[in-house]
Amino acid sequence: MKAATTDFPGGQVCAAAHLGIKPKRLQNQVYETAGCVPLSDTELHALEAVSGTSYLPDYICAMYGGVFMPLPVVEELDNVDLHSRSIEAAARRGKVDMLIAEFLADGVIDKAEAEEILAVHRKYLSSRSAEVHATIALYQPKEA
Repeated sequence: MKAATTDFPGGQVCAAAHLGIKPKRLQNQVYETAGCVPLSDTELHALEAVSGTSYLPDYICAMYGGVFMPLPVVEELDNVDLHSRSIEAAARRGKVDMLIAEFLADGVIDKAEAEEILAVHRKYLSSRSAEVHATIALYQPKEA
């Protein structure tokens, strides 16, 4: 919740305004203080839809050992988008490889390092899968 609210454009104050609540109440909900219940999934989704983040589905998928991959919007796809997706996936794979190389410098990958590698790897898998789905969607015959 903290990441979803702080990454909202304008921060927590604007996130509170978007939800129609006071900033102090939002803080209480984020930290579950003053008897406040946490933000609902619907409220988090509303914030993430504006900020373009996916913390909630990423968190839930990671709990189950999975990876969240948003499906492409076919009407928005073109070759430029596919190229951008390809570059993003390649960059994320490179980051995974760089982390592995960095953490192997001492000959051991400890638990914290493994978790960091796997978190970045999940992002790579998500972006690569999104790239493949977008390619298929763009080049499938259009139904009449």
